[in-house]
Amino acid sequence: MNVYLSLLDKLEKGKDENPSIGIILCAEKDNVEVELALDGFTKPIGVAEYKLIVPQKELKQLISEEIKNFNKEIADKSDKD
Repeated sequence: MNVYLSLLDKLEKGKDENPSIGIILCAEKDNVEVELALDGFTKPIGVAEYKLIVPQKELKQLISEEIKNFNKEIADKSDKD
């Protein structure tokens, strides 16, 4: 994370912009592991636990439909070529 933040600040950040902030999203957060992993870092890095809002059954169905639609678009495009 430190490497990415340093590159972002060095290559992309404007003179009038604040330093970049890293955000790490975790399915489960263990405070001890987080503290040890980030010990000594001087750049601001936030760590947060997230919860999936979409029920798994609906998510699987949505992903399946998206894959079918994508495959259909590819097939349709191949037919036109």
